[in-house]
Amino acid sequence: MNGKYFKDKIMIITGASSGIGLASSRLFASFGAKLVLAARSEDKLENLAKELAPMTEVLCVKTDVTSEADCRALVEKTVARFGGIDILVNNAGISMRAMFRDLELSVLKRLMDVNFWGTVYCTKYALPWLLRSKGSVVGVISIAGFAGLPGRTGYSSSKYAIRGFLDTLRIEHLYDGLHVMIFAPGFTASNVRNAALTADGSEQGSTPRDEGKMMTAEKVAEYLAKGLARRKREMVLTPLGRATVFVHKFWPWLTDRIEFSYMSKEPDSPFHK
Repeated sequence: MNGKYFKDKIMIITGASSGIGLASSRLFASFGAKLVLAARSEDKLENLAKELAPMTEVLCVKTDVTSEADCRALVEKTVARFGGIDILVNNAGISMRAMFRDLELSVLKRLMDVNFWGTVYCTKYALPWLLRSKGSVVGVISIAGFAGLPGRTGYSSSKYAIRGFLDTLRIEHLYDGLHVMIFAPGFTASNVRNAALTADGSEQGSTPRDEGKMMTAEKVAEYLAKGLARRKREMVLTPLGRATVFVHKFWPWLTDRIEFSYMSKEPDSPFHK
């Protein structure tokens, strides 16, 4: 795609050190966007910044999105360096894999703190600057934010919550020029499943799915760029994802059964027929 739209745009990308965030950082740097990279791993951010420096200006801000103070500092450092914000990509997130009956509630809280509250905190402090620039705020969710995903109660709950939050924000600023986009990839090849939390909060460590058959993070980043440039309201990726959202809208009982059958076939599935 033609990346001229992003030339000199000031972009914050959370969760920039891996997966979709990493691929997006590389793509938008190639378009000449001024990037602010946020993640907990300062070393990974600094290495990425060195890689991208020949293409654009880069600011790294070590950020734990569960911390309201960190999110406020992220925005303040962005504005101090670049003078404003044009695009906020709320991408930081974690997953989980366990039946709710077996789940320690601290795991669900952790999912909400990272996925939902991280989006809320960053958006809250970036919003005045996004309104000033008539810019874009993106929430990277999942098909699990449209239809409940069994074995991922905390993950689905957090993604539904992000969708509800951003849909409402869009309506509140319907005539203010603010662009709000819900961005829902399907299964994406990344480390998110390796780091997914189990019932006791420990990391899963390996993925139960065939990553080779999934959309790459680089392809997801390309779709993200297209959605931003076209100021799309919502993007649902993959034929399976779009079919799931469509069927769930009219025949939710059918998606309940299909999802149960589909997810129960995972290796070491936490539930079975």
